[in-house]
Amino acid sequence: MAGEESADLTGRRLGNYRIDGVLGRGGMSVMYRATDVRLGRKVALKVIGEHLGADAEFRERFVDEARNTSAIDHANIVPLYDFGELDGMLYIAMRLVDGSDLASLISASPMEPGRALGLLDQVADALDTLHERGLVHLDVKPANVLVTSRESAREHVYIADFGLTRRGTTGHRTRSGDFLGSPTYAAPEHLRGEPLDGRTDQYALACMLFACLTGQPPFKGDVQTVIKGHLSGEVPSVSQAVSSLPATIDDVVRKGMAKTPDARYANCVELIAAARKALESGAESPRQGQARTGEGTPVQQFGGQQGTPGTPQAPQPGAGQFGAPQSPMGGYPAQQPPRVPPQPQQPHPGQQPFGAPPMGAQHPMSSPYGTPPHGSPMPAQPGGYPRPPQQFGQPPAKRSTPWWVWALAALVLVGAGVLTVVLLTTGGDEDGDGGDQAPPTQNSSIPSIPIGPGGDGVDGGATNQLPPTSIPIVPG
Repeated sequence: MAGEESADLTGRRLGNYRIDGVLGRGGMSVMYRATDVRLGRKVALKVIGEHLGADAEFRERFVDEARNTSAIDHANIVPLYDFGELDGMLYIAMRLVDGSDLASLISASPMEPGRALGLLDQVADALDTLHERGLVHLDVKPANVLVTSRESAREHVYIADFGLTRRGTTGHRTRSGDFLGSPTYAAPEHLRGEPLDGRTDQYALACMLFACLTGQPPFKGDVQTVIKGHLSGEVPSVSQAVSSLPATIDDVVRKGMAKTPDARYANCVELIAAARKALESGAESPRQGQARTGEGTPVQQFGGQQGTPGTPQAPQPGAGQFGAPQSPMGGYPAQQPPRVPPQPQQPHPGQQPFGAPPMGAQHPMSSPYGTPPHGSPMPAQPGGYPRPPQQFGQPPAKRSTPWWVWALAALVLVGAGVLTVVLLTTGGDEDGDGGDQAPPTQNSSIPSIPIGPGGDGVDGGATNQLPPTSIPIVPG
């Protein structure tokens, strides 16, 4: 019988299907890559061997799979093309998905959370559609989730293998009592043979979520160890397995894998939505003890005095930014002419300091407000504010005249005055030869000046007297 199970139909023809190769093998069937020669399209052909086709139980299960698959029209459920029996072999022709299954994508390494949620969200939607029709898949596992990126802009998911799908039944087993399905992702009620519903598939979906985020199933070991873990074991922590994931995701997985169905989510889509919210909220919350960008020594206000490092300077009463008084209503400064902040003490060479006049304007030393040289304190008005510079829009003040110009002008005026007096008081002939002079009048106010020895000094007594002068005459 083992030889019959491993028989390869590659190269043979089954009805209208030419078998091109083996895609995979299961417990009761073989999946082939085939070509529908009538339509010229590639298909996946699932075939049950002759040794199992004779078993009524397997034939019934196979027919149920074909009917259940074709009854659900959903974008994430693999479409069924054909079903029949040829040469004692039952077959199902379905869509050939050009991709891989989720089990090979996990391959013992965690998936990126966003990608995992994007794939499992499609699985959850398909399962909820199945559950609304009263069907339970009962074999939800990564190997039955096909993933392709050839059909759309994002990765597209198909759920396959509906061989165990049942409608409103208890845990499905063979007539001999053997469990059917994979215990690695089986719910406790499925293992115990209790009534099943859509929450049974939700438990398996939560196990798949754990496997995608951690790279391994929740319970590992031999079959008995795995079954014991599902029945009574504590759900492992996702955040402990992957330290980069938040602890909030543990509560979501724990609820989806609750031992009793009533403690789980209402449906599969709600489970994935809760997982997405937990991962996003955990990524957005800042980690404790981690300083945000820009934290450090407080920045002092412009123009403020230097104080103790790390200690912010208290603003002066009524002062806002750059020393502008605040409006009585608060918020915005009062409507006053804008103030220009004081010059930095040592601007960088070649760089115009903040608040300085444009290139080519007058130097601050000639400011009409008497700006002191660099390094000296700036005169302050009452209240501690710097003396305001000129308002915007006013023409620049004229440069004051240097003091030495005024001194030189005063000296010139004094000299001119002296010269004028000399010219007015000096007579016409100053060569001292005793020439004829006009006799002074009797009422003249000019005193007589004696000339030579023996002069009597009588007013109007000599005819050779000269008019007064500032230069003394030496006797001849």
